[in-house]
Amino acid sequence: MGLVGTAVLRDGGAALPRGFWAAVRVWLEKPQVANRRLCGAAIEAEGTVPIGEDEEASSSLGAVWGGGGQEGQAAAGGAAELGRLWKEVRDQLPAGHGNLPLPLTPWGGPGRSSELRGVLRTLLPRGRPVGPPAPPTKELAVQDVYNGTVTFLPLEENSEGKYQIKKCNIYQIQLTHMKDEEWSVSILAPFPEDWFSDGIAYPKLAWLGNELLSKLAKWSVEQKPSEFKSTLSLISVAKYSKVYQDLKEKYKEMVKVWPEVTDPEKFVYEDVAIATYLLILWEEERKEKALTKKQSFVDLGCGNGLLVHILNNEGHSGRGIDVRRRKIWAMYGPETHLEESTIMPGDSHLFPDADWLIGNHSDELTPWIPVIAARSSYSCCYFLLPCCFFDFHGKYSRRQSKKTQYREYLDFVAQVGFVCGFHVEEDCLRIPSTKRVCLIGKNRTYPPTECGLIDRRITQYINNRQTCAVVTRDRSLGFNHKEDFDVGKEAGSELPENETQTAGTIWMPGFQPREKVEQIRNCASLPRDFVDDVVLSVANLLLNATPQKSSSNMNDGITNPWNQGESLSLKEVAEHLNKETLKRLKSEYGGLQTLLKNNHQVFEVLNGRVHIRDWRKEKPSRKTKPEVKRRLSAEAFKTRLCWFFLHHPDGCSLPSESCPYAHGTGELRQSQIIKKKKHIQ
Repeated sequence: MGLVGTAVLRDGGAALPRGFWAAVRVWLEKPQVANRRLCGAAIEAEGTVPIGEDEEASSSLGAVWGGGGQEGQAAAGGAAELGRLWKEVRDQLPAGHGNLPLPLTPWGGPGRSSELRGVLRTLLPRGRPVGPPAPPTKELAVQDVYNGTVTFLPLEENSEGKYQIKKCNIYQIQLTHMKDEEWSVSILAPFPEDWFSDGIAYPKLAWLGNELLSKLAKWSVEQKPSEFKSTLSLISVAKYSKVYQDLKEKYKEMVKVWPEVTDPEKFVYEDVAIATYLLILWEEERKEKALTKKQSFVDLGCGNGLLVHILNNEGHSGRGIDVRRRKIWAMYGPETHLEESTIMPGDSHLFPDADWLIGNHSDELTPWIPVIAARSSYSCCYFLLPCCFFDFHGKYSRRQSKKTQYREYLDFVAQVGFVCGFHVEEDCLRIPSTKRVCLIGKNRTYPPTECGLIDRRITQYINNRQTCAVVTRDRSLGFNHKEDFDVGKEAGSELPENETQTAGTIWMPGFQPREKVEQIRNCASLPRDFVDDVVLSVANLLLNATPQKSSSNMNDGITNPWNQGESLSLKEVAEHLNKETLKRLKSEYGGLQTLLKNNHQVFEVLNGRVHIRDWRKEKPSRKTKPEVKRRLSAEAFKTRLCWFFLHHPDGCSLPSESCPYAHGTGELRQSQIIKKKKHIQ
């Protein structure tokens, strides 16, 4: 009765019980990682609450739960609100003061402190495709460390403005030490028969007992610390949720008219999310610095220009600059300011009138943007979203093996900001990309009188990156800016006077900007005969490898053996190709792996190993495809010859009517898809 689910854990690494409280914290602060119908949670207040009636709530934060994000920082000041709310709801509990209905574990214990820890949070739903957005939901989570429980009390506001507990949706998460290294995590609900599921903040109980419980169990024993900050840690999640939904609705029509060859949904909603973040960040900056005018900006390497378009429409004056004009630029109108120009880091590309510089996937300009901001004016700030890894003079070369390449590069770009005199902040955006960590420089670490010193320091640092072979110390315990570059006043004052000059107009004569005409180097432009020869060679290599795999299809009791061949590593495959072929492939981004993935009809590349694809094992996508993709799939049906029908010794593993490719020229249909050609305007 009341038990929703239980998961048994084995803790060989002494992660528990602390790992359990860390997992609960994730569910409190970032419920959207488990419940995709939420976009986040705002922590309104946090502190200790008494079991007894005569004690007051306190805002002191305990060591078990660490507050995070802007809401977490503000929550410490909500003790008065939390105390008032606690008095309102405590008497409403079904079994009286400080007690909970069976089978929930009651609060407190003999001889223990009479304090609990309370967290008031607001659950923020995602926007709906149709209709008005669902209203936010408030919850009071009550943690009892002694008993290893956290109880969630849903709250509803009545007509008098007071909160009532929605008793049917009370639930409790428990941690129990069974024996030795064995623990269990359980979820209980005292009134399962009355549980009300709204499909958003409160899914069905089965979801709590399966999906949520499995994630809590996994998080509780994970000891791998994250390399990155929590998502949206520098801004209000509640504000972000509202502004994002408004902008998404406002600019959704861009998806339908997108003229570029790139995925419209990814690029439109990613730029909407970045614009949302900047608008809230800039609103907070205006409050902090008592600014009355909206910030101006320059987006360096603006690409399709959609971010510039949105920011201009939302009242921020600014422009975007890119080496290559895009077709979509003509659609924005004269209010969106975009320029086709090559940016060479130097005296001729400073922006003294801009409040902010933006580098959104700015490639070779990424490490230069903090430098350009520092030299443009003392008040100029920057926002960077690094993607491809570039140094000042070309591709970035790794210097550490104990960090991921991405983490190492972010540390390098953050170090550049510090050398340029910025207090660098890091945050994680909520965008559909694997590279979603941003770096922000909006405050200086030095007074205006030291601009000359900082300028000399920047020049010396850039020269050192270009000419010196730096022996990097092991910094596995964390990144320390001062440890990498001693920038104290004494060190700076010893720089030669002639270092104040910035190498004339161009700060680094060897700098290579992006080419105006974008080269296609993803194996798509290789001659068809060359690609066909490589595909046939690799397929024969897998088919003739020993031992051979025989794949059978059981339909109506009939066994149909089909040679699927062996799997080989990419290295093993490369060893069997001639030198001329490998040399040609190495000139393409991704090389052999990209070519094989491009030919997905024949091959499957998983975890660095190459397999021949068995189409009988292909499962339809669990997600409903958008209408455009469904239409393209239907239009492409039988428009290409089946490679297996032509080349595989056993033919195709599928019957003709089931295979999406043509079994012979007689089945070929004329393609209805007009391929887009890239025109450089």
